[in-house]
Amino acid sequence: MVIVVRCRSLKPWRFFMYVLPFNQHFQRRFSLWSMKKEPDLESALSRNRRWMVNNQIKNIILRCPNQVASIDFLQKKFKNLDLQGKALNWLKKYPCCFEVYCENDEYFCRLTKQMKFLVEEEENVKDLQEPVFVERLAKLLMMSKNQRLNVLKINELKRNFGFPDDYLLRIVPKYSDMFRVVNYTGRRSSMEIELMSWNPDFAISAIERLAEKEGREPCFSCSLPATWVKSWERFWDFNSTPYISPYAELKGLVEGSAEMDKRTVALVHELLSLTLWKKVSIVKLGHFRREFCLPEKLNVLLLRHPSIFYVSNRYQLYTVLLREGYNGAELIEKDPLVVVKEKFGDLMQEGLHEYNRRHYLMNLEKKKKKGLLTVRPERTNREVINNISEQEDDQEGGLGGIFNAEERKRFYKVLFDDDVK
Repeated sequence: MVIVVRCRSLKPWRFFMYVLPFNQHFQRRFSLWSMKKEPDLESALSRNRRWMVNNQIKNIILRCPNQVASIDFLQKKFKNLDLQGKALNWLKKYPCCFEVYCENDEYFCRLTKQMKFLVEEEENVKDLQEPVFVERLAKLLMMSKNQRLNVLKINELKRNFGFPDDYLLRIVPKYSDMFRVVNYTGRRSSMEIELMSWNPDFAISAIERLAEKEGREPCFSCSLPATWVKSWERFWDFNSTPYISPYAELKGLVEGSAEMDKRTVALVHELLSLTLWKKVSIVKLGHFRREFCLPEKLNVLLLRHPSIFYVSNRYQLYTVLLREGYNGAELIEKDPLVVVKEKFGDLMQEGLHEYNRRHYLMNLEKKKKKGLLTVRPERTNREVINNISEQEDDQEGGLGGIFNAEERKRFYKVLFDDDVK
């Protein structure tokens, strides 16, 4: 079966025929499908957009000699980050985070004192959280088919789990009784972390731990409104069968069976429970398809369980979020690292608001002089001012071609790859 699409050219008497296989057309249409938009959860997904960029800038500056970077150097990095505006203009929008100064007719940037305090606080938290990181890494390996995972793949998700950038040097050698680095092929890209010893105390999922605490059988919870009748019915039907732990052996489970689907849902639930923000990119999760025995069409499976997961394609990037981890747009339980990172976000917003306020008042004064004042005084609130900044970012300093697939792929590779120079 084929679908014929007839398109008119600029000349009305000319037609072009495009023939697409039905399956290909269906997959394209289906790939754009996501759940019904929920404002609170969409807000939780989009909140970190600027924070991710500024966090990467912070890391770049920290790696520079004396923790000072020239604006010209940062401008080159901005191109890799797919930011189209001028680095100087962007940095000036966050005066509480970045200190810009001129020396010998050249502009430089360094972190402010407030930012340095937060960097130090974050490092202290990471030191205290080391046992937590060890447990998380062990759990990831224990859920994998062969109790080992590729280092490059772990690096893609290390920030989701809060792992320090140097976890491979800081944690793995220190706990040699639990982990070791292996390379069975000799290729650099084949380096893996392997589990040395099985800890039964770690082989307890978040669902099992909560059930044990409440004295009941382990089962999933539903966070949907009572009005979602059909979704509730499907949830009760799915939850009526016994829970299968993601740490249990795969023997006897057949791919595509109801039992295997139940185990996959439990595994994704556990993975999200281990992340800082209870969310992860489905594309990155799919990179572990063989290691975690995930289905090829993972997004299809997740979309069938709206009672447990929320799937969004905001910014054309599929992300799955754990519903029970949120109350509205706010995380219910915040990891100590999240608390520190939110302080960074608050500091960023504080400087941005001050910059926007000054910029808004300057434009207001210009309009007064030209007699073009059309903005009412009561609209000079934080929301209006921030909206002005959002428009400016879209025009000159925004994320540019992020809606292009290749550009988006390059953007996130640079954003999360510490090896990029």
